[in-house]
Amino acid sequence: MYAITLDGFGGPEVMRWAAVPDLPAPGPGEVLIDVVAAGVNRADLLQRQGFYPPPPGASDIIGMECSGVVAAVGEGVRDFTPGQAVCALLSGGGYAEQVLVPATQVLPVPEGVDPVVAAGLPEVAATVWSNLVMRAGLHAGQLLLIHGGGSGIGTHAIQVAVSLGARVAVTAGSADKLERCKELGASTLINYRETDFVAVLGDMGGADVILDNMGAAYLGRNVEALAPDGQLCVIGMQGGVRGELNLSALLGKRGTVHATGLRGRPATGRAGKAEIVAEVGRRVWPLIASGAVAPVVHAEVPVAEAAEAHRLLDSAETVGKVLLRVRE
Repeated sequence: MYAITLDGFGGPEVMRWAAVPDLPAPGPGEVLIDVVAAGVNRADLLQRQGFYPPPPGASDIIGMECSGVVAAVGEGVRDFTPGQAVCALLSGGGYAEQVLVPATQVLPVPEGVDPVVAAGLPEVAATVWSNLVMRAGLHAGQLLLIHGGGSGIGTHAIQVAVSLGARVAVTAGSADKLERCKELGASTLINYRETDFVAVLGDMGGADVILDNMGAAYLGRNVEALAPDGQLCVIGMQGGVRGELNLSALLGKRGTVHATGLRGRPATGRAGKAEIVAEVGRRVWPLIASGAVAPVVHAEVPVAEAAEAHRLLDSAETVGKVLLRVRE
């Protein structure tokens, strides 16, 4: 089969579409998928640069989500059959013609969604639902602050939060991105290049939940922006990995800081990927089927041009997901 390989670590130009060994037949509980498309994520760029190795036992091929058609199933798999259109949450291996994945991380393509577009759903849906709902318990009437509202995570999180009855504030770096966030349901729009989000949230009484992709750079200011009993969910480190936390300020807010990743979670067990994917299937897929939550795709790029896809994801103009088309 063919897959994206790396000529060492570095810029987008190190990626090559090249022949790699075929995958084995699926083992017990596994599904072999003929990949139609793969989602491009910020973590993929980090892996390409050598900063985010796959978990032990995972494929070293880049790609943490895909869509495709079931090619074969292993012993014990009852929910999926060959020929079925599916999408999947992966620990790696998505930028390839085929991928092996535990059946518990596979979902049917949502009703009404194009199979290529479905490639951009598993990672954002699992990340948003596991953090905002399963961990933070976001509910109607609460105020959610999303940093990076124009990202794949951000555009999905806005819609999920609105569907739950929450109010949404977002930060973004341009008027165009903020306008798109408004169209998706955000009601408070903050251009972080011009306005201090802490002041805006302070005037609103603070955020009940903050979904943060920046990490260290925003740690102290996020605590300031919390409402009493507020929760900060850190899901990214674009602003660095080491920050200073004022415990007195956190105690004063009775606040909570969560820091969670998705890729390294166990496949099964408490808070494992199987539990999260099952919840996404039960709770998020109906929202997508009803139109309450819609995939937001900026571009679809042929997989042989993966370098261009990575450049697009890194662009300040990109809103939503970038996808790699692997086959028709």
